[in-house]
Amino acid sequence: MTAGGKTAAPSPRQRLFIEAARAEFVRNGYGASSIRTIAQEAGMSLSALYYHYKNKQDLLFGILLDCIDTHDALCAAELAGASPDPASRLRALVTGMVRFRTACQEQSLMIATEVRNLEPENASAYESRRRAANDQLREIIEAGIRDGSFTTPQPQDCRRAILAMVTAISNWYAPAGPDTPDEIAARYSELALLLLQPNLHTRE
Repeated sequence: MTAGGKTAAPSPRQRLFIEAARAEFVRNGYGASSIRTIAQEAGMSLSALYYHYKNKQDLLFGILLDCIDTHDALCAAELAGASPDPASRLRALVTGMVRFRTACQEQSLMIATEVRNLEPENASAYESRRRAANDQLREIIEAGIRDGSFTTPQPQDCRRAILAMVTAISNWYAPAGPDTPDEIAARYSELALLLLQPNLHTRE
């Protein structure tokens, strides 16, 4: 990791190994995947793989950090065009999260299934990165509570609910449709606001 907790961008050769290993782990699971097969799928030698990654655990850790970097980049791109008010920033962040779950479905599934296979030191480092990514949502919600944009009495439960519902998208999303990523993002942004602004949506 580099200063500030970010990871250095993988080199082109590392990218080959990351993509081959991710496909192998999603297909067979971490435990049943062979480091030799991953090297073959990447079209590289086993010694070349070991030059960049000391073992299968190191490769898994690299893949999961790459997943977080991709997630963060998609969210940052949406937030860059958002207005500064909390509601607009919430819409942007949820849209970025949805884009990750739909455009990067394989990475999303990796996070859901393979984090449990990280060894303790790597798990701790991964958890720090995951918390940093989730802190954006917490900060937006807290800003909305402070300025009255969000009126829920249970902001932390709302935060957890938003994360859970967006995370689940990768389990059912189908690129062939009928729902497009834009449609899903619009709906889930509204759902997030419904949770945080309950008094604005109460019907007599």
